[in-house]
Amino acid sequence: MRRGVTVGFGCAFVWMGAAHAQYGRGGGDWSTSGGDAQRSSWVRADAKISKLSLEKPGFSLAWKIKVSNDPKQLNALTTAVLLDRYIGYRGFRSYAFVGGSSDNVFAFDTDLGRVEWQKHFASGAPQPGGSLTCPGGLTANLARPMGYEFPGGAPGGRGGGGRGGAAKSGVGEPGQGAVILAEMAARGAGAGGPGRAGGGRAAAVGNRGAVAGNDIYAARVSWLYALSSDGMFHSMYVSNGEEPQPALPFLPANANAQGLIIADGAAYAVTTAGCGGVPDAVWALDLASKAVATWKPSSGGIAGSAGAAIGPDGTVYVATDAGEIAALEPKTLKLKDVYSDGKPGFSSSPVIFQYKDKTLLAAATRDGRIHLLDTAALQTALSKTPVYSEAADFAAGALSSWQDIVGTRWVLAPAAAPVANGSVANGAIVAWKVADQNGAPALQPGWVSRDMVSPLPPMIVNGVVFAVSSGEFRTSDGRITAAERAQRSSPAILYALDPATGKELWSSGKTITSFVHGGGLSEGGTQLYLGTHDGTLYAFGFPIEH
Repeated sequence: MRRGVTVGFGCAFVWMGAAHAQYGRGGGDWSTSGGDAQRSSWVRADAKISKLSLEKPGFSLAWKIKVSNDPKQLNALTTAVLLDRYIGYRGFRSYAFVGGSSDNVFAFDTDLGRVEWQKHFASGAPQPGGSLTCPGGLTANLARPMGYEFPGGAPGGRGGGGRGGAAKSGVGEPGQGAVILAEMAARGAGAGGPGRAGGGRAAAVGNRGAVAGNDIYAARVSWLYALSSDGMFHSMYVSNGEEPQPALPFLPANANAQGLIIADGAAYAVTTAGCGGVPDAVWALDLASKAVATWKPSSGGIAGSAGAAIGPDGTVYVATDAGEIAALEPKTLKLKDVYSDGKPGFSSSPVIFQYKDKTLLAAATRDGRIHLLDTAALQTALSKTPVYSEAADFAAGALSSWQDIVGTRWVLAPAAAPVANGSVANGAIVAWKVADQNGAPALQPGWVSRDMVSPLPPMIVNGVVFAVSSGEFRTSDGRITAAERAQRSSPAILYALDPATGKELWSSGKTITSFVHGGGLSEGGTQLYLGTHDGTLYAFGFPIEH
């Protein structure tokens, strides 16, 4: 069994080595949609997964579990949120947490492949009749607290052993104790208050995750957060799902909420499609004051499937289908700056990444252009790619970004549209490189993957691109029912792709038996997780010694 180092509520274990749990793997646990606050979907290092290992036999289905959850129209399971190293009253655990559309939360022991606990929220709000765009029920991903700094660690491909940094001595100065103690105290203090203490493992205040000053031996409570269909914000112990305090009011009932993220003592989410009469907006809940702030676009709705992205300075970025990228102050959501391009409008959530000394942002429009922006000078685009689809159905949802071992920065997008030359009939993963052009960063063509049916946003693990052909039948006919759409869909397929060429390295074949809607990939501890419409969570990876 994998050994961990995070102390849970009700334990007397000494909290040692948590710096390695959070920082040693190249970026910490998968805690929200896209893995980090920037929505990059990039796992920088992994002990077993690499291009070389995927070219050999061994990577396969580890386990699958079907849970009891009634889908709401097409919505079923959310993307898994992970806690790879945990010591609690039940011993050592590695967890995956998944939300179910019928206001359910499921905790899986990922080592043993079993359900550890499950919880149902008894929402008091009346449930309206659902539709394809407004399915009702629990719609937002679960989340765990995190920092909004760029995750550390080595670029993809350097991982090997799963450590993100170079080895160094653990011997401190005379009389000062071990180096690790000073490092843990410094990281506990953080650079922005208790919400990011310990690498983002604490939430904010009181029983929602306070750290006792800089005491590295103080017990840390590990939290899991959820937004139920009645708009209430729930804080649960990861060990058993119990809520020590009543849920907080956050959103109006029956909203289509997406992109829940917890950073620096605040919770953020977006609402889309006007579901439940709730306007498209960005919402922030200050966990200390319990105050709720809202920002609404001047026109159009919120674009993308991953919600808002947060830059390393805490600025919140959101895209709209009216063609704007708004930069908002943390917690207050006051407008700081805006980029405007007009029609056809954005279709993806923003992704934020480092390029040399700049913090860049990319987002996709419905015709397949990728806009590249400098967050320090937001009003003018650095680069725009050519139109990908004249049919204006690119529908990327979310982008991914990573940097390879030689320092090349990549931006990847799922295209739910054919390629003009006929090589792609349904959709594909499209890759661009970031390179200097005329003295400024620009996007240059990279590769286009094999054909996929409505692909999900890809994930990059230690230099390997993982992509999912969701199998979901897409149509612009608003009269089609969820049952008809499900009947016309095909089983999902997970692919591993060469990061330089997009060529297939591995495929799950016929292992998965249902399609995917509204969920996505996550990875931790050398295992990948994917939930399907029939309520099954799949885990793929290499065999683990127990």
